[in-house]
Amino acid sequence: MAETVDDKLSYFQAVTGISDTDLCTEILAAHNWDLQLAVSSITANPSSPSASASTSSRADPAPSAPLAADAEFVAPPPPMPMPMPLPPQQQQQQQPGIAWRLVTLPFYVVSGGVGLVAGTFRLGAWVAGGVLSRSLSLLGLVGQAGSGDRLLELPPSAAEAADFVAEFEREFGAGRGPRFVAQGFADALQRAQREFKLLFVYLHSPDHPDTPAFCSGCLCSEPVAAFIDENFVAWGGSIRRTEGFKMSNSLNASRFPFCAVVMASTNQRIVLLQQVEGPKSPEEMITILQRVVEECATSLVAARIEAEERLNNQRLREEQDAAYRAALETDQARERERIEELERHEREAAEAERKRKEEEEALARVAQEAAEKEAALARRRQEKAISLGAEPEKGPSVTWVLIRFRTGERKERRFHSSTTVTSLYDYVDSLDCLKAEKYSLVSNFPRVTYGPEKHSLTLEEAGLHPQASLFIEIEQ
Repeated sequence: MAETVDDKLSYFQAVTGISDTDLCTEILAAHNWDLQLAVSSITANPSSPSASASTSSRADPAPSAPLAADAEFVAPPPPMPMPMPLPPQQQQQQQPGIAWRLVTLPFYVVSGGVGLVAGTFRLGAWVAGGVLSRSLSLLGLVGQAGSGDRLLELPPSAAEAADFVAEFEREFGAGRGPRFVAQGFADALQRAQREFKLLFVYLHSPDHPDTPAFCSGCLCSEPVAAFIDENFVAWGGSIRRTEGFKMSNSLNASRFPFCAVVMASTNQRIVLLQQVEGPKSPEEMITILQRVVEECATSLVAARIEAEERLNNQRLREEQDAAYRAALETDQARERERIEELERHEREAAEAERKRKEEEEALARVAQEAAEKEAALARRRQEKAISLGAEPEKGPSVTWVLIRFRTGERKERRFHSSTTVTSLYDYVDSLDCLKAEKYSLVSNFPRVTYGPEKHSLTLEEAGLHPQASLFIEIEQ
């Protein structure tokens, strides 16, 4: 194990790959210069930043490392301020050679493997504990004190931001300082873009000696906090946490306290507008931030106007689409009404045609039935006339019969006295003087009806010989 401070510092840089000497010094000092504990905090602690996220050099003049949520930095356009150069003694710091890295490689691999196993064990224990606690709560074996806890954990970046806000308020007082958003960096950047503001970034280094005085005297001063809340969306993160550590590498934070002003650009990239490094008085901070706001006011106003125009255009398109849809629906309703009216007329015409055809068919049937009936009557008259035979000549055995019809018409004929009453009906049926089918022959004096019961009697037996006068009586 290295014995001097420089050896420990070189060893720590070789193992973790972090080139920032000040940051390595702060991390080692936070762990009382315990080299193994400091390395383990980088390689094995899930809440600490990974070593792979610190490979970018803090001495680069412009940030280029990828940020959270795949966002990237673009170099700030001139005349935007650039990061302050590192002191000469830091620029001359030489990294250990390849031999030293090969010697320390087994320790890094073993530490990483142990951290992976420990992390896996902790994850399994957390899952098992959560399942057991949830099961006991469902069975009613545990109290409801934890019922207000979240069943779903926040994303890691949001959880870190919320923890930072809680720790900041605990240390410097609730309600003091800027209103830091409890969101991840990418979400905070999107929020600033939606509100047409710049994003104020504060990277908190708890172990730096200037941090308490800067936070209480500058950030928590009422003018600075009010100015930041009015003109910026404020986001803060601790460099002890993953996202805060990544942002310190991406923003090339070489001196603490560290603040920056960024804004969203295109293609998941952001523009670094201003870095504020080292202690600052409230007046200096407001002056710097005021200058950044004035320089970016034009672009923010243009972005707001563009967004409003885009929103107005979208609203106009929606209104036009709605009007078009309303007009289309009106036209479609009219077309449906026209088609329904046309179909109704067609149905009425079809119904009228059907009724006309039915009436014609009914008339044809009636005419046909009448013709058939007339033909049947004609056939019957012919048959009756044939059955009567020839009219006999006058003689003692011949009866003269006179028949009066209701129309006043009179018919007379001679019959043999031996002829039955049925022959009289056949005679009436053979004439084309009566349309009724049911009738009776009746005599006046005395009134006698020669109904069916007398059809088989001869004329002589019926009292109609030698002559008779009968009239037609229609049966109802």
